[in-house]
Parts: sequence; structure tokens; C-alpha cells
Amino acid sequence: MIMSRALPGFLFAGLSVAVVLPAQALVAHEQKAAGAEIRRTGFGVPHIVADDERGLGYGIGYAYAQDNLCLLANEIVTVNGERSRYFGPDKATLEQRNNMASDLLFQWLNTPQALADFWKAQPPEIRQLMQGYVAGYNRSLAEQTAQGLPQPCAADWVRPISTDDLVRLTRRLLVEGGVGQFTEAFASAKPPSAQKPLQVDSRQVQALQLAAARNERFALERGSNAVAVGRDLSANGRGMLLANPHFPWGGGMRFYQMHLTIPGKLDVMGAALPGLPLINIGFNRHLAWSHTVDTSKHFTLHRLQLDPKDSTRYLLDGKSVAMDKQQVSVEVKQPDGTLKAVPRIIYSSKFGPVVQWPGKLDWDEKFAFSLRDANLKNDRVLQQWYAMDKADSLKAFQDSVHRIQGIPWVNTLAVDAKGQALYMNISVVPNVDAVKLAKCSDPRIGTELIVLDGSRSECNWDVSPEAAQAGIYPSSRQPQLLRTDFVQHSNDSAWMVNPAAPLKDFSPLISQDGQPLGQRARFALDRLSSLEKAGKVSVENLQAMVMDNEVYHAGQVLPDLLKFCASELGGDAARLAPLCTALKAWDGRADLNSGIGFMYFQRIVTSMQAVASRWRVIFDPQNPAHTPSGLAIEYPEVATALRAAMLAAVDEVAKAGPECVKTQGKPLL
Repeated sequence: MIMSRALPGFLFAGLSVAVVLPAQALVAHEQKAAGAEIRRTGFGVPHIVADDERGLGYGIGYAYAQDNLCLLANEIVTVNGERSRYFGPDKATLEQRNNMASDLLFQWLNTPQALADFWKAQPPEIRQLMQGYVAGYNRSLAEQTAQGLPQPCAADWVRPISTDDLVRLTRRLLVEGGVGQFTEAFASAKPPSAQKPLQVDSRQVQALQLAAARNERFALERGSNAVAVGRDLSANGRGMLLANPHFPWGGGMRFYQMHLTIPGKLDVMGAALPGLPLINIGFNRHLAWSHTVDTSKHFTLHRLQLDPKDSTRYLLDGKSVAMDKQQVSVEVKQPDGTLKAVPRIIYSSKFGPVVQWPGKLDWDEKFAFSLRDANLKNDRVLQQWYAMDKADSLKAFQDSVHRIQGIPWVNTLAVDAKGQALYMNISVVPNVDAVKLAKCSDPRIGTELIVLDGSRSECNWDVSPEAAQAGIYPSSRQPQLLRTDFVQHSNDSAWMVNPAAPLKDFSPLISQDGQPLGQRARFALDRLSSLEKAGKVSVENLQAMVMDNEVYHAGQVLPDLLKFCASELGGDAARLAPLCTALKAWDGRADLNSGIGFMYFQRIVTSMQAVASRWRVIFDPQNPAHTPSGLAIEYPEVATALRAAMLAAVDEVAKAGPECVKTQGKPLL
């Protein structure tokens, strides 16, 4: 059975309302009825109870479809590579990826064989969760169809789903930290003979420019903050966790809150991503955990030395090897509404698909670039999160991450009732150490993109018998730290999760030490230090770290801005007067009533990030929590840049109008 829906207009915090509905059979080959009880409490949060995984999945799918039918249906179109068919090739996904490029990627990624292999690797519990989810979603869809679908998705692209669709969604999640970031570069890759340099498609250029900007924002838009406090600092002597995920509020990466129970086996509450029948971040009675996007590399690029006779062949250890050619076909909606099949050949080396980024990763007569994504072979991700959901101790939780190695591209922070605080930078990372990197990559490229020599087998990933997957690092060689004071993370490397115990000397693909910390990490360390000096850390203290809207960066540069305002501004004095007055009156916060000073400050600081010499005190690896700091306004080049930034801020705020004061803007990093 499903017990569901709160009565319209009568839902209050602490009140649960339920209606009994009869159970329905699952897909024909299962022939077993699935049942669940769904109670919705304040804010409509579903609390789902079932006797087994099939029933639990049934309740999850049903509840999710009640709340997010249009969102998930849209994502199903995306991962099936059908956006061009229904919406046209030139529009974009919810994540602003070009439809045609997205379709090509998912047609290549989610082949029947890939889906079958993933499904075969799943244990019975995971299969049952997914089967139940499908049945629950489809039942809710049928009920909503009978009543009239919501206007945004009252269309022919909404249909019943299958377990294959959930596998497609999961595989889409896996490659977000790898080939998914290269969607447009993947779709635009063509041999030199097929390229038309004199006929550059402006839409393609624009798509690549947008993709480049999106890739740079990846860690920010899918970042997070997390602070795990142990018994030495916590007011109650137990663990306390601040989970502050930065995943978007819309689209296929939006979290969904729910409470899942199988009596005697599972009792976990938290949030899940669309289409996943389990909790990704949350808590049970023994522990709590969250994730932050890591800085580890989850793919490598391989520079292919091409055969001079054929640019679709490459040299490996002196031998000419033909690229694999996979033909995919995308159904494209025409202006008159008819459909046309558009074929495309995807070229791949033994490492992975060829990607092409004009001016960055060119496919010419000499070289091409192939991308190897470590998570393409990660069929353990759902097992991983379900094991974490069920963990009855922090040790069991940690052991599951070590054993399964299914976390794709995030760090894990956790606490338990005993007051332990755990950090793990254990994810799916290519096994390439510093020695191999020095031998096989061009040092001029740096480590932002790892580009290995694709002409030598010795430059391929190492294989460790300890790892859960061939070619990735074993968990024993990745950063982790167990403390009783605190660990914290805000999308920097693992180095400074706790300054008392630096995590150093790992592969550059895993974590790099000696790097400047972001402002969020410095804020967390500063606030924790202050709280420690004042006494113990309370729940209210952790809440204030997120909610009090203090702009930490203001303490580092606002005094210098005010000092500059007080200096001789010459002919710009009148134009800058309103800005300087607003900065002087600003309270250093990002509250809605903090005034326009914050808007000026935000724009000035953003502009000054391009000035390399802006800091008076440069970064000191021996003092990373407090450096760099201070604007070096005494340097002429800094003063000139600051004046220009202030004048630009005046113009930008004036152009934005009064409404800009009501917005808090983006984080300052």
C-alpha cells in the first residue's frame, strides 16, 4: 500500500496526514506487489516506510513524481539523448548545455551494452530499489495523467520510465566530473579532413565559450561547505555536522529531502539527487555525513601522436593504431515539426573519446586529444551510498568507502554520536603519481588539466591490486583524517582540513599542498578558532556560520578600500563619493538591509581578482589561514587598477538600478 497525500491547505509543521491507497504490482517479470507508507510532515517532506527495498523504492518513486514529475521527465529526455527530437537542436538543457551536443554525448554514453553491464553489476538490494522506484513513479504518472499533467510537462515527451532510465540518470551523474564537462568539445570533434576552417559555425563557437565558462564554475556551482565538530569542541560532547551544499535549486542536480525506513534494517533521513532511490547526504541514529566537491582529477587527457598518413590513426609504442568509430544517430526536430535522423561518427582511442577545443585541444594533422574518464567504469556508486545509509557506526561507514570506492567526485565529512569527526578525500581518481606525471606530461601545461603522452603505453594509468577498479588509486593512498576536534572543507585540496594535521605528499591528481585556501575555508578556520577560544561550539554557532551573512573578505580589504577613499582622488572624487560613502556606512554583512555598500564591494573585489600583485601580504604556505591579505594600494599599478574597478562598480550599480540592493549576489571566493 501507499499511504500518502497531505490534504491541501492543511499541512503544518509537526502534522502528518495520510490516505491509504491499495498496492499495485510491479513490472510483469517481478509479479510481486510493492507497498509503502508515505507520511508528509511540515513543508511536505515525505517519510517513507516499507518492509523491503522494493517497497521503499516504490514509495520514493511515487513521492518524487508527486513533487517533481516535470523535472525528472525532462531529465529522462536528456539522458536518452532525445532533446533535439522534442525541443530542437539549438536550445539548451537545464544546465545550459547545447541540446545537440548533449544528445550526442548521451547516445554515446548510454549504449545498450553499457546499461546492461551496469545493471548486471548491481546487487539484489539495489535492483529492487530501482524496480520499486520505476513502479512508484509510473503509478504517480498514471494518476496525474488522468487528472491532467502539470502545464510545464503536458507534452508527448513525458512517458513511463524503466530501470534503464534510472541507470542512464546514474551514469550521467558519474561523468559530471569528467567527460560531462567536455560535452561541447566531445560533440565538435572531427578529423581535420572533415573540418571547414573558413566556415566557422558561430553557434558552435558560442557553445564552446559557454562551456568553458561553465567548466571554470564547476566546483563553485556544485561546491559545498562542511564543518564536522568532534567531542573536544562540541557543546554536547557528541559529533556535530554543518552541511551546506551548493548544488543548484533547479535542474538535474537539485536535492530532494526525504526520510527512508525499513524497520530493523534502515532508518536514514537526508537528501537525494533526481532518480536515485537512496540518500546521498544525511544522517541516521549513529552518524551524519555530507559531501563537498573535491579538487581531485577524475579524468586525464591523452595527447595522441597521429599517423602522418591518416589523422584517424595514432601511434602507440611506434605502431599505428586505428581509432574506434562509433556511429550514433540523433533524431532532430525540423522547423516544420518533422523529424530527421542526423548521424555522427564518434572517434575514440584506447583511452576514450577524442575531444576538440579550438585553440586549446586542437585535432590537426599531428595531434589529437583523447579523454579517459575514471568514472565510466564506476558501477559501484549506488552500492556505496546505500552502504553509507545503513552504516551503524563510523567505522562501518568508513570501511564501506574504503572497500567499495564508489564515491565519484566528492569528499566526505562525517561525525558520530561518540564525538569523532572524519574527513575522507576518497573518490575515483586515475592512478598517476608525481613521478609518472613528470615523465609523461608537459610541465608547461601545469596541473589544471592533466595531459599525458598518448604515444607511450608506459604513460597509461597504473594498476593496483588493492583498488576496487583497474587504473584508479586504492583508498589507502588517498587523504583521510579522523579527529576529535574538527575537520572542515570548502572545495580546496585536502591539505588544510585541519591545520594541526596537514595532509601532504599525495599525487597531484589527488590533492596538492602548499596552495592558497579559498575564502570560505579561511572563514571556517577563523570562526572555529574564535569559537574554540570562547568555549565550546554549539548548534547555534554552526547555524550562524551559514546564516549570519558575515562577509569574511571585508576584514581583509575593506580598511584599505576606505583608506584609498580618504586619499586624493583628483578628478574622480565626485564620481566616487557615493561609493566611498556607502562603503564607510556598510556593516560588512550581506543582509538585505546592509545597504548598497555590499554591492559596490562585491564588484570591486571581483574586478581586483585579475590583478596578480594586489596583495600587500602575499601567500605564505606556513600561514595559509591568514594569507594573502591587505590590498597593496601603495603600489601604483594596484592603485590604478583599484581606481578603475571602483569607477566600473559605480557604473554597474547605477545601471542595475535600485533593485540590485535587494539581491545578495554570488559568493566572493
